[in-house]
Amino acid sequence: MDISTLSKQLNMPVTQLRYKIREAGFFVSPKANKIDNQMAKQIINALTQTKTEVPTVAQTKEVSLPKVLSVKELSTKLGLDVTVVIKKLIQNGVMATINEEIDYDTAAIIAADLGFNVSEKTETTTRLGLGYVSEAIKKESEEKNEEFIIRPPIVAIMGHVDHGKTTLLDTIRSTKVVDTEAGRITQHIGAYQVERNGKFITFLDTPGHEAFAAMRARGANVTDIIVLVVAADDGVKPQTIEVINRAKLTGTPLIVAINKVDKPDSNIERVKKELSDYGVLIEEWGGKVPIAKLSALTGQGVDDLLDLILLQAEVLDLKANPKGVTLATVIESHVSRTLGSVATIVVQNGTLNLSDFVAAGKAHGKIRSMMDARGAKMKSAGPAAAVQITGLSDVPQAGDILKTYETQEEARTYAGDVIKSDRAKKIAGSRRLNVTGKDLNLIIKVDVKGSLEAINEALNKLKNEEVKINILEEGVGEINENDVLRAASAGGTIIGFHTRLSPQAAKLAQTKKVIVQQYDIIYELLEDITRQVVEMLTPEVLRTDLGRVKILGIFRTEKDRMVIGGDVAEGKIRDNAQFEIKRNDEIVGKGQVLELQQNKVAAKEVLRGSQFGASVKASPNVEEGDVLVLFEETIKKKSL
Repeated sequence: MDISTLSKQLNMPVTQLRYKIREAGFFVSPKANKIDNQMAKQIINALTQTKTEVPTVAQTKEVSLPKVLSVKELSTKLGLDVTVVIKKLIQNGVMATINEEIDYDTAAIIAADLGFNVSEKTETTTRLGLGYVSEAIKKESEEKNEEFIIRPPIVAIMGHVDHGKTTLLDTIRSTKVVDTEAGRITQHIGAYQVERNGKFITFLDTPGHEAFAAMRARGANVTDIIVLVVAADDGVKPQTIEVINRAKLTGTPLIVAINKVDKPDSNIERVKKELSDYGVLIEEWGGKVPIAKLSALTGQGVDDLLDLILLQAEVLDLKANPKGVTLATVIESHVSRTLGSVATIVVQNGTLNLSDFVAAGKAHGKIRSMMDARGAKMKSAGPAAAVQITGLSDVPQAGDILKTYETQEEARTYAGDVIKSDRAKKIAGSRRLNVTGKDLNLIIKVDVKGSLEAINEALNKLKNEEVKINILEEGVGEINENDVLRAASAGGTIIGFHTRLSPQAAKLAQTKKVIVQQYDIIYELLEDITRQVVEMLTPEVLRTDLGRVKILGIFRTEKDRMVIGGDVAEGKIRDNAQFEIKRNDEIVGKGQVLELQQNKVAAKEVLRGSQFGASVKASPNVEEGDVLVLFEETIKKKSL
């Protein structure tokens, strides 16, 4: 440790520290700038033992600590000299300076060691998560049902790549978006409204599945209806299945849009059959999923799709209170050079007005401007309206819930609490769950029985043949020492939801190296467990055949490579591709293309009917007359 660092921890000048060290009987060279950590601990013990005595049992005090605080703030709350706190931190293996921040678990252990009864300061505002919007609207509807009105449905168009999602959105946008004034520029804001027979529909136009995955991870489910686009000439593909699974997981109604029906090789019946194989039974086959047959390119059937959406919205009976508490979900956000932090939001309840004080995640501010997809400036936005807003202090995350507040101070306080909470998690580190082989052993402690039922129901959906989730113990109440001992003996992880960890249990967990994960948002809990289960699944190796080539000549053979030439008989040969060596109709070996040329010029790939030259490595060596079967392998993580 540097002597300068030690002087900061003991809060005294270096010259005074050198004198005190000699006075305490330690020999440190006057020219030394560093001392070993063991001696540093002894010096701290010697120089602080007479300064402040630790409170005795009779002097035990109650102290409430936040999720994150600095060493100096901890000493102030405990009413002790900062050197006493630093000494206790070092004894517990934590080297922290006076201004360094520590998390609640560490602070609680130190405070308990110093004779205090510790409790965690309950934050009145934490990051709003899963179910907050729906619960708030449900509660409001019970109290002010007469104020609720029918609102437009919020629709996401999803499907496999190249199946026509973008073309469909463009067609709807160009023909159905409410007419605008001449000369106004249409803005891409990630969401827009269309009109059909005097009724409105809000479409989300986000960059594909990643954005929705991010929103789902944040606990947002802003979508009322998912339109699943399937190409009539291609059928069900991997991303189609992903959308089906997502709809099932979130309980979002599906409408199937079979696109490209005008193409000669379209096969609508095949698409219906493939959809039924994955549990999507359309109305024509006795199921409940509506279907629209259309061509996004020509516009054929698009009106039918909009009618189906409006019909489904009527069945869902979507309502919101324009006079109620204003809640919205962030769809996307970015930083603009001229406007600062910009966010696209969809209002889900209440009415957002210019100059409202708002907070969304770590961002807060006063609404400076609002604009819709047509580029029109707006003064207010009601339920299901999609607008782009400015005036935020930071860039919120996709899926953050935006809420209005009475004062700017309230909004700032909420955002500040979110920042503190995020910082506490960062300080605690990204801890993985404890895994034993293919078993995930969990002990779950919650605040109320209802939370336990919700968690168990969600965990049941993660069950699979490969990874076993074992609930060793579950219950209501704080996490105690018995829970830690049980987890330690079984190699398990303790999961806490809206419950506290006793200081004694925290210290024991540190000693026994038991991981304790605490959550305030159920979706964060489920995402962490889901991520761990997915990581434990054996990855799947996908092989894609590229083509076949016939070897016409061997030009050079070296120790670890060969230079060969040949003709592409089927498909293509690609640089860095792998291949199997086929000789007399038998696979005799494998190899890889190192370099590829066509007409003595480097090439990325050579297509059927062309000749090539290539440098390859193979075992055994390639011979003239061999056929190389080229392929690529990709490792795909399994999903649940």
